Amino acid sequence: MLKASIETNGWDGGWYRRAYDDHGMPLGSIQNLECQIDSIAQSWAVLSGAGESARSSQAMSAVLNRLVKRGDGLILLFTPPFNKTANDPGYIKGYPPGIRENGGQYTHAAIWTVWAFAQLGQGDLAGELFRLLNPISHSDTRQKAATYGVEPYVIAADVYSISPHIGRGGWTWYTGSASWMYRLGIEALLGFKREGNRLLITPCIPSDWESYHITYREGETVYDLHIHNPARVNGGVVQITMDGEILPDGYIPLSGDGLHHDVQVQLG
Repeated sequence: MLKASIETNGWDGGWYRRAYDDHGMPLGSIQNLECQIDSIAQSWAVLSGAGESARSSQAMSAVLNRLVKRGDGLILLFTPPFNKTANDPGYIKGYPPGIRENGGQYTHAAIWTVWAFAQLGQGDLAGELFRLLNPISHSDTRQKAATYGVEPYVIAADVYSISPHIGRGGWTWYTGSASWMYRLGIEALLGFKREGNRLLITPCIPSDWESYHITYREGETVYDLHIHNPARVNGGVVQITMDGEILPDGYIPLSGDGLHHDVQVQLG
């Protein structure tokens, strides 16, 4: 019933609305002059699995078209920022337009956006956007470092989006965004997950990756995982072997036997 209600009342025609205000007016709607589209509703339609499949894909296409600013190296929370709206959306409007949650890149949400593209199986795009969020990418030239203005080796919670501060990093050393970024790379792209006493590998990687390697240590037991991508695909595990034996269920058992195990994962 909740899912049906969301589809009936939350769908805006091209993406999902973010909320309704106290007057019953939508936020994150094409009807709005400000905050027409918000990334969180679109990303979590995918990540939660609750969004209708075709609509969720359409919504993420709208995010790519309207909120991903490749030239500026940004993935915005929403656009346009709040500035002159008569209805008060709360504290978010206390920030100037383009700063932090008010239409800047709020990195928590930007990471969820990339994760949603990975969950849709779009490994080339997810890899591109992961690199876009990487602070090193904001500081790999003198000019970009001067624009970014903060440390290039830690995640910034936010990056500004409005001139004259486009691309300026905000609050750095932000552990929430850092931990989500770590999980995005390890779990969503490399596909490395632990479920109880076993490992699962479900990659979504750029198709130009030929292979990658993960070493996982549990106590004295070491697992060397070699993931091979000869067909240059984004994902899809076709076979896993451990110490030469095929693992038919696709799971890698964690034995705690103190040995060194060789795991070969074939994509195709």
